[in-house]
Amino acid sequence: MGKCEQCIIKQFNSLKALTTSELVRISGCKTSMKIKKGDVIFEEGETINGVYCVKDGICKLSKLSANGKDQIVKMVVKGQLLGQRSLISDESSNLQAVALNDMEVCFIPKSEIINDLQNNSKFSFEVLKEMANDLKEADDVIVNMAQKSVRERLAEALIYIHDSFGTNPDGTLSVLLSREDFANIVGTATESAIRVLSQFKREGLIATIGKQIKIEDIDGLKRVE
Repeated sequence: MGKCEQCIIKQFNSLKALTTSELVRISGCKTSMKIKKGDVIFEEGETINGVYCVKDGICKLSKLSANGKDQIVKMVVKGQLLGQRSLISDESSNLQAVALNDMEVCFIPKSEIINDLQNNSKFSFEVLKEMANDLKEADDVIVNMAQKSVRERLAEALIYIHDSFGTNPDGTLSVLLSREDFANIVGTATESAIRVLSQFKREGLIATIGKQIKIEDIDGLKRVE
């Protein structure tokens, strides 16, 4: 998959703050791997002995609730890192990571990243900024769950996927999520998610092509209450 110092992916995450010599060293010890759609990258409660740099593909981070349902906390895309928080806190993973499509990732051992955190203050600051942004996103999720209806949350989820990941040539969302995934993103029952999506379809906000969803009226989705 190439050398870290020549990879453009690092420009999208905290690795951009590393020096050329640090990147050369990391490149010599990283492991490149391909992950199939549906495969688990790491489990909740697992000890992560490094970080994953996503070179291509998308995965979901989710947490198992007390009632046995998965709550999707975040979707991690090309250019982002997986496992930073567990690495720094020296705790087991609080979330499960599952590939939503075929992925290419590079795994960097914990010993290498810890060394750079201790010796490169610019890199440490970039990691802190990314973790602070993750906390902000978590705050937003909590507020949305408490204050917004399922219709509003699902409309926002569709807009987020459209804006973040784009569409296929036929206009359908490029990320194919199951109805259960949508339910887990917005924190509702699968039946409720299916019902609301059917309402959106009747209202002309979306269309479906097989299991794929196409947004027909994004401004209408933004006005959903």
